[in-house]
Amino acid sequence: MKTYNFFLLIAILIIFCNCAVIRPGEAGVKQTLGKFSNKVSTQGTILYNPFISKVIKESTQTNNIKLILSLPSKEGLSVNSEISILYRLQQDKIPIVLENLGQGYESIITSIFRSASSDVCAQFFAKDMHSGMRAKIEDEIKSKMTVNLQKQGDGIELIAVLMKSIQLPRGLAGSIERKLQAEQDAMRMEFVIQQAKLEANRKIIDAEGERDAQKILSEGLTQEIIKIRTIEAFNELSRSNNSKVIITDGKTPLLIETDD
Repeated sequence: MKTYNFFLLIAILIIFCNCAVIRPGEAGVKQTLGKFSNKVSTQGTILYNPFISKVIKESTQTNNIKLILSLPSKEGLSVNSEISILYRLQQDKIPIVLENLGQGYESIITSIFRSASSDVCAQFFAKDMHSGMRAKIEDEIKSKMTVNLQKQGDGIELIAVLMKSIQLPRGLAGSIERKLQAEQDAMRMEFVIQQAKLEANRKIIDAEGERDAQKILSEGLTQEIIKIRTIEAFNELSRSNNSKVIITDGKTPLLIETDD
């Protein structure tokens, strides 16, 4: 009889108890008769009665919502872009998120993004989304989304809003490319002009230096120095092995080389 009661108790426990396994990167919340428990379980097992309870598992890792949207610009153009919304559930606030937003909270995040991005992008020109202003636009969208999410229910942490693969309207893209090409040509021409100016200045400096050298040399060549240089030249010639005929009046020598 005792053995029978024991097996009966085991059977009842199996029927009325179930087990949920929570893996790394997950969190589990027990819901009993529609009410969420405040206790959040991680990396372990949760026992529950399947007839009146269930365990809802949610990821605590960074999640990515990908969207492809057409965003408005200040001048009324539409800019196509691939969007990534990086978010994470705050582990201790998962029951609040489930209670206020339900398990379809990603659709709420998407709706809030659409509204925030439309408001923010409408304040910028289309070209700004394809330039260094993109980071500012992303930060403003994230800030606006954070405020709106807190109104819906706290517990979702926005990590980043990323605008990728931005496609400007064809006409605008062509005009931006032409403008960039013109700016590059202007910079190239400015460089050429600057190099020409530097070369001209170098030639002027060289010419001035040559002029000053000739002036110093001419001022230093007195008759006495010329005579001394002439005597030195005669001395050098006298030591030469080649025979030479020197015709001079005693002032200016005329040298004639002769073959041996």
